[in-house]
Amino acid sequence: MADRHMPSMTPHLVRGTLLSPFKRPRPDAPVPPARLVLRNLRVDLAHLTAYERICGFATGSEALPITYPHVLGFPLAVRVMASRPFPLPLLGLVHTSIEIRQRRAPAANETYELTVYAEGLAPHRRGTEARVVTEARAGGELVWTSRSTYLARHRTTGGSPSTAPEPAPPGNAGSARDPLPARAEWRLGGDVGRRYGAVSGDRNPIHLHPLTARLFGFPRAVAHGMWTVARCLAEQGPQGPVYVRAGFKAPVLLPGTVTYAADGPAFELRAPSGDPVRRHLTGEVHPGDPDRV
Repeated sequence: MADRHMPSMTPHLVRGTLLSPFKRPRPDAPVPPARLVLRNLRVDLAHLTAYERICGFATGSEALPITYPHVLGFPLAVRVMASRPFPLPLLGLVHTSIEIRQRRAPAANETYELTVYAEGLAPHRRGTEARVVTEARAGGELVWTSRSTYLARHRTTGGSPSTAPEPAPPGNAGSARDPLPARAEWRLGGDVGRRYGAVSGDRNPIHLHPLTARLFGFPRAVAHGMWTVARCLAEQGPQGPVYVRAGFKAPVLLPGTVTYAADGPAFELRAPSGDPVRRHLTGEVHPGDPDRV
């Protein structure tokens, strides 16, 4: 596939939804070997600005926000996960973690080639996880890579733990007994999910309205996980070579209030009060070290 524009997700979302009831997930299933490639992609500056504003990034920078390539590649990821050979049902998949390796700051005026593929499956105590890789190249140079894990919940027999990377801040910072120091408190409006969905193309009904969220067991609309990590990284402001990983722990209900906390490389988004601490997101940022393991 070669195009200058982001492809539409709608046909693939419909296809994936219709195929979901016929899939029986298991961790030893094969994944499709195909790699989807989008060439000659130019960034729509109006779309970029809208993304920066909803996520809290400064507008007008020459460098793309570190999470923006995920949005560019997400239509391809949906196409992979909605395909007939993909072994997990698209309906009900939960984004559980993301790992980003940025080798240099990608510029807004560059032309990109995006590649997306399923890397493999892994057992999880609650089902099966898939790893989906997105790569962004500029001038033939690999500048940005992400690995996202998506969980399909189903009955398991062995209770195997997930093999996905778990953000683990250094020392005891961020542990259950020692929360990270609070840096800000954010009051989130009920329209955050609709606004981010309009920019990202991810219009999952759990994010859009309380009525549609209740159909899936949520009392109110839920913020996108990728919005929460982008909002935190907008505060961190990493550019240039950097390694990021984040784990999505609990949904952020909208409207609502959350606390952003950080100490050194570690960051988290949590409920403003409660004992024990309720964390929505945990992660870490390591500037200058994209190859960190």
